Amino acid sequence: MTTLSLAPMQDVSTLAFWRVMEKRGGPDVYITEYFRVHIHSTPEKKILASINESGIDKPIIAQMIGTDPAHLARTATLLQEISDCSGIDINLGCPSPRVCGRAAGGALLKNHDLIREIVETLRPLVKGTLSLKTRVGFESEAEFTDLLRLFRDLPIDSLAIHGRTVKERYQSEVHTGEIAQAVESLSIPVHANGSIVTTETARAMMAKTGAAGLMIGRGAIRNPFLFSQIRQMVNDQDIVSPTLSDHLRYVEDLYEEVAKTAWNFEERKHVQRMKKFMNYIASGISEGEFSLEIRRVQSADEFWAVCHRHLGGSQLLPDEPTADGKLFCGFRELTV
Repeated sequence: MTTLSLAPMQDVSTLAFWRVMEKRGGPDVYITEYFRVHIHSTPEKKILASINESGIDKPIIAQMIGTDPAHLARTATLLQEISDCSGIDINLGCPSPRVCGRAAGGALLKNHDLIREIVETLRPLVKGTLSLKTRVGFESEAEFTDLLRLFRDLPIDSLAIHGRTVKERYQSEVHTGEIAQAVESLSIPVHANGSIVTTETARAMMAKTGAAGLMIGRGAIRNPFLFSQIRQMVNDQDIVSPTLSDHLRYVEDLYEEVAKTAWNFEERKHVQRMKKFMNYIASGISEGEFSLEIRRVQSADEFWAVCHRHLGGSQLLPDEPTADGKLFCGFRELTV
């Protein structure tokens, strides 16, 4: 059975989001937002809460981002002492200019020796699984041959691959060939990530790569039933498509859960917080009008007026998001 995991997305894959996802089937494995690790760092309380206060009886992996092996080791040890995490994951893929400017995240792909030192330092300390989340290169997918040689020698338990380079961010087709190469070459489970937004793209990713698992991020924000639909597809069951009324209830649940976990609730700030989710949720609905209108709202009344105007009723949620070249792109090419 293909393992399904929710991709870590900073400021999005929060405890509130996890709870809403779990009500709709959820993934098999959850991965936290990254814990920032440096000389003065301590594990962020809100991310720690997503492990210890979730109430979810599934594996939860703590992801870290940083460059210093000693500080990463200190934090990994602490996380295992103060949380119920099932393992530790190291971020090698974040394309944020701010993160890469500090030689962390995706920028680590340019420093193979440091990656090796980090993994070999952590391995004796990590009691659960030790994994990496990577991309296929920094500048070019041609770098993946050398990266694969590195990964083959590392004492890790699994590898998740976002099939784009750091420079491509999210605006390109997915390089499935490199993921397939990793599946064939490595003795550990490989999880494929990138542009999985429908059951058909999930089927195509599985067929093209042979990956042991699928990691889904943006597609799950847009359609929280996607994990359940993929399970139905794999088991040759009828795929149940959500209606716009289902989608409205999803937004209502998310609005409530995000409010519960806010440190200081302010309506205007809460509405702005919801827009981080709504950019994805609205994609593909009402020929773009929903997306345009929701970006302009400032108050809760405006927010719900727009949501009720575009959601509700028995009409099915459009299967695909809008291929806008920014939030969602490359998914149609995946099925070719």
